This record gives sequence, C-alpha cells and structure tokens, in this order.
Amino acid sequence: MRAFIALETNDEFRHECADLARQLAATVDARFVPRANYHLTLAFLGEIADAQARDAMDAMDEVFPADTLATILAPPLVPNGLGSFGKPSDATLWLGFRRDPALMDCARDLRKALDARDLAYDAKAFLPHLTLARRAQIPRGALPELVFPQASVAAALTLYRSELSRDGARYKELYRLPLGEVDA
Repeated sequence: MRAFIALETNDEFRHECADLARQLAATVDARFVPRANYHLTLAFLGEIADAQARDAMDAMDEVFPADTLATILAPPLVPNGLGSFGKPSDATLWLGFRRDPALMDCARDLRKALDARDLAYDAKAFLPHLTLARRAQIPRGALPELVFPQASVAAALTLYRSELSRDGARYKELYRLPLGEVDA
C-alpha cells in the first residue's frame, strides 16, 4: 500500500483553505485539491506492507503516547504565504506555514521514531505546507489580494493510505491520534 503520515487540520481551517482555493481559481488554471484531502505531510512512506504500517503506528504512538494525548499541545499552523514546486506552467501550488518550533519538532521526532524502526520515508527536509492545487499554470505578475486562513492548530496525527486514480488521489485513514487543544 502507498502510505504517508500527516497532520490533519480542523474543519474550520479546511473551510478557510477552500475559500483561498476559490479565490485562486479566479486567476490560476489548475486542478484544485478537494477540501477533504487537505493535510500537512510529515513523512511520505511510499509503498509499505501491513507489518510496516503497524511499525508506523508504533512510531506515531511513541511521538504522541496515548496516555498523554489530552495534555499534549497540538502543533500550531500559522499560514505565511503561497509557494510552488515545479515549473510555472505545470506547478504544485501550496499554502506554507511558519516553521514554529513545535511543528518542526513534531516532524523531527516522528522521523526519528521511523528511523528507529528502519522504516524508509522521503527524507527531504520538512517544508510545512498544504497542497492547494496540482497542474497549476501560475500567471506572471502579482496575484490579486487574497484572504488567507487564520492561524489554527493541528487536529490529529494520521496514517493514511493513498489510492491514485485518474480523478486524483483518495485517502483512507488507517490510524488516527487526535491532538489536544492549545491552552487559551
């Protein structure tokens, strides 16, 4: 199975990201990602067997032990602009996030736990982002004024199975750890 571990966003944040995508659709020709697929990938595992999926779950439990989930503060998600991968004529367009220490530590700790279990993953440096569109044709010049999502926190740490089709990727939740809220 093709799998990855990601931070989920809450419903309100996904709604605000979908609003941003609608604003972008007015000037950017692209295949926009469905709101249900919004996430921040911490570790892309690629093709793994069932036993490796169980090891990934164990790594997640090590980073966020079940007996402390209610007291662990969820990593903050603070949008800080748009970015892209690829050529302007065929790009992946994403919403970037501030490199908050708690967010960066979450990715680092998860990757260490995966390393300890000899689980392979895409070892590129973690760049906190949420993909908004693929196959984007980014226009030259400045984009119009955009309303970005408000800062939020991650809602859960989730192991997903990714199924690719002509219509795009579909994600199936295999294991989910809900995260605690930030104290007011």
